This record gives sequence, C-alpha cells and structure tokens, in this order.
Amino acid sequence: MKSLNIGMVGYGFMGRTHSNGYCQANHFFDLEYKPVLKAVCARNKDKAQAFADQWGYESVETDWRELLKRDDIDAIDICTPNNLHAEIAIAAAEAGKMVLCEKPISMDTAEGERMCEAVEKAGVKNTVWYNYRRVPAVSLAKQLIDEGRLGKIYHYRANFLQDWTISEDVPQGGAATWRLDAEAAGSGVTGDLLAHCIDTALWLNGSITDVSAVTETFVKERLHAETGEKKEVKIDDACAFHCHFENGSLGLFESTRYARGHKALYTLEINGQNASIRWDLHDLHRLEYFDHSDDSIVRGWRSVHISDGDQPYMNHWWVPGLNIGYEHTFIHQVADFLKSLETGEPCEPTFRSALETQKVCDAVLASASERAWKNV
Repeated sequence: MKSLNIGMVGYGFMGRTHSNGYCQANHFFDLEYKPVLKAVCARNKDKAQAFADQWGYESVETDWRELLKRDDIDAIDICTPNNLHAEIAIAAAEAGKMVLCEKPISMDTAEGERMCEAVEKAGVKNTVWYNYRRVPAVSLAKQLIDEGRLGKIYHYRANFLQDWTISEDVPQGGAATWRLDAEAAGSGVTGDLLAHCIDTALWLNGSITDVSAVTETFVKERLHAETGEKKEVKIDDACAFHCHFENGSLGLFESTRYARGHKALYTLEINGQNASIRWDLHDLHRLEYFDHSDDSIVRGWRSVHISDGDQPYMNHWWVPGLNIGYEHTFIHQVADFLKSLETGEPCEPTFRSALETQKVCDAVLASASERAWKNV
C-alpha cells in the first residue's frame, strides 16, 4: 500500500471532519493509497498539539510556509478561513504539493482563477470539499437524472436555513465567528451556505446562465471578537435569488441565518417532465421520488431509504436498512480522492469546477448590490 502524507492547515470543525475521513477511508474502501497524518499546522502551538494528539498527527507546525518546505508532505489540506485559501493553495501548488481546499474555493472569481492556474501549471491533484455531493441520496439523484428518468427539467429549488446569528450579541471575527467578518469570509450566507446549494445544482442540473438576487444584513454593527470594537457588518445575513439554467429550467434559491428553529435545513427539489425528486439534509438517508408513469391509483410520492448495496456508496457500509450520516460524506470524498490517484481521473469538484460556483456567487452578490440581472 502506498502512503499519502497529509499536512493539514487548521484544526477547527472542518479539520475534525477531514481528519475523521482520513482515519476511516481505508477501513471501508479497498484502496491502493493510505493517508498518513504527518502534520497539522496552526498558529496556537498548544491547541495544535492537542489536536494532533487526539487525531494521531505525527507533528505540529505553526507556520504553513514551513509545512510546504517539508519533503515528507505530499498533500496540503486547507481548513482555514476563506481569505487564506488562495495564498496557501498557490504556494502549495508551486511547491509541488497536491491541494485539498475547503469551500468556497476563494474570496472571489479573480482569486479563484489564480488558484486554478497555479494547480494546472504545476500539474498537481486538487479538489474542493463540497461534501454534499457525496451524500448517497444526492448521488442517487444524480444517477436518476443522468438516466433520463425525470425527463426535461423545469424547476430546481433549494434552500439552506440557519438561525445562529439572530442575537445582536454574537460577535464578528475571531476563531469562532470569522464567518461574520467580511475580511475573513468574503461574503456571508452566499459563500458559506448557498455555495453548497449552487455546487450541488451545477452538478445535478448543469450551468447557470444568469441570476437576479436580493440580500439583507439585519444586524448592521457587531463587536469584533478580537478588538472589542463595534464595526460595521459587511456580510449578507440572508440571500435569495432566482436564475436560468442552460438547460432551460428555472432555479430558486434561498439562504439565511435568521430562520428561527432551523439549525441546518438544507433541502432541494427538482421537477421534471416525467418525475420529481426532493431531498432533506435532516433526513439525509432518504430520497423522495414521484413518478408520473405510475398507475393513477397508486401514484404519489415515495420515500426511498438509501441503504442497499446497489445504491451509491452503500456497498461499503452496513447491512440494508441501517443508516449512515453526515461524517460519511467526508469519508467518501477522501476515498474518491485516493481512488483518483490510482486511476488518474480528476476528483470532482476540482478547483476549475469549483470556480463555476464562485462565479455564480459573485454574480449573485453583484446582482443584489446593483438590483439588476447579472450574467454568470
């Protein structure tokens, strides 16, 4: 078995999900490559060491530049705030390292383009962690669409609703709430939540051609967690947009952090000429399916339990009827990345593919700012 030596930058929530994926992939998938947790990098050495001890990383660095100099690191996994993605990814590619980057790929399209050019020039493997593609139910939706079961697509709608920033006392900036600081995050719900919806939509339904959007920032000022000063909030708390897809269908997307009662409600529905499908993250192991060709006396929505071995990814897990969860999507992405090293195929979404999502996000924000339709 060949080793793939991992150097991870960052140790927060995503650092844990990725580390679990590296630890578990070879237990369930037959692969030629095995991840080796060589080093974790973060500014706080004590916290980084505690993370390394918990997850089994062999060493700790406090400067990602030092990590890139190491000959024993094959791949750099970027789990940092968004404003650090580009600098680290470009430098990693120039150092000949494979790059796995958290979403969204970049702060904006121009920055993302530089990242794409860097990995393509260096010829290094790359992928972006849009993990919802690896939910077996969503993968099955892709299979059904590609088989033509839905027929011509008319509508695609998705939303991603949370409620964790409603209180005006929630600060912006710092390790816990950097997503509320535009300098670190770039945007608010558009880049954080809608980016997931957009990536899945592009994968399932094809390219988006133009958008019309509205955004709102409900709390205009918040204390900054690091400086203690009250600063203007420049990210979007809520966003809604509609769009045209290249295949002629219409799209409707909504995201907010002000939907009281919703912690992470991500749903999607696709309506076609022959059939419809819908999925809910809160019931992620089920895909709802409506087939108009059913006899009228039994025609209706059916709930398909995704647990059988002939459904995507499920032959690697338990016996039929038993569920898997959120953490398995990252295990699947690790397994797919390792398999891509064997086959030479890209592990989607690559940087170039993920840049399409960034282009849509930028068009959405521009449309909301200018109150006009924007081409992607």
